[in-house]
Amino acid sequence: MKILLLGEYSNVHHSLATGLRALGHSVTVVSDGDGWKDYPRDVDISRQSTGVWHTIRYLFRLHRLWPRLRGYDVVQLINPVFLELKAERILPYYKSLRRRNKSLFMGAYGMDYYWAKAGCDCTTFRYSDFNLGGELRNTPDTECFKAEWLRGGKGELNRYIAEDCDGIVCGLYEYYASYTAHFAHPEKLAYIPFPIIIEPHTPDGRTPQPVRFFIGIQRSRNAYKGTDIMLAALERLHARYPESTEIVKAENVPFEQYKRMMLGCDVILDQLYSYTPAMNALQAMSQGLVLVGGGEPEHYDLINESRLRPIINVEPSEESVYSQLEQLVLHPERIPQLKRDSVEYIQKHHDHVAVAQSYLRFWKQQ
Repeated sequence: MKILLLGEYSNVHHSLATGLRALGHSVTVVSDGDGWKDYPRDVDISRQSTGVWHTIRYLFRLHRLWPRLRGYDVVQLINPVFLELKAERILPYYKSLRRRNKSLFMGAYGMDYYWAKAGCDCTTFRYSDFNLGGELRNTPDTECFKAEWLRGGKGELNRYIAEDCDGIVCGLYEYYASYTAHFAHPEKLAYIPFPIIIEPHTPDGRTPQPVRFFIGIQRSRNAYKGTDIMLAALERLHARYPESTEIVKAENVPFEQYKRMMLGCDVILDQLYSYTPAMNALQAMSQGLVLVGGGEPEHYDLINESRLRPIINVEPSEESVYSQLEQLVLHPERIPQLKRDSVEYIQKHHDHVAVAQSYLRFWKQQ
């Protein structure tokens, strides 16, 4: 098959492309590398700024590229907003892709209308990026996302593409739960785990001393992702157990540097408000790190996993995070087995070639 993957979030499309190529398919990844993260791609469509000159250059590049994006068996969009343009300007590009290619699919991998709507109803999830129980979270990010997706042009674009496209692929339990209320038919909607390119790794089996904790920080999204709370709990822990703990912080660094900084760490903290591990956490688990983050029962039920439960699940509060971290420090002998289970979990559920096969099965249903 000839496949076009358009856009990038956290290395999803590059990893998927690697799996598809291993199965003998021709794949082109067109993206901006997810901004400063700079993930690999075949065709770069990054936009340097919203200034007039950079905007003209960006539009010119799209004008030259778009006529070549034709004749693909499958086109998959990373998100309804798959270009760095206003939503109303994206629709003609979508319609062009739809006309010139055999089938078109949309990814539900991140912020969009259906995810924001489910989070704001305060009933779909016990907690999320948008709610804590029956209370809405009012951070600058959530207010911005509500304005853009629930009341603005992005939401209109999302609804149009979701109805019009051949299928929707959800990468996390949360996104799948958000879409099932609107698209229940299995030929239209699928949950497929995120793909991880697995490098051979065998945890050494030693009890770590001290325990090295890794945390990735996006300065502009600290409160939204809960990194502020997780970091506060981690720093409290280090103040109490300075000889037994180390902290490694990665702040807005490219993906390859991020991976290097993880090496030698034992535990990663990620995504306080998530039910499910996302790409950064999954990558860390594949390298034998123990995840403290989202591992709710709903997630394990969705993937039919009753044996492997390697994720240290936390509630969205500083006390919950601190308590779980302290237990790891007081009982570091647990960590080697959790590391082994983490690697096995990724091999079982997220191997990029097996995930690519799941995508092919779904695409071929149409």
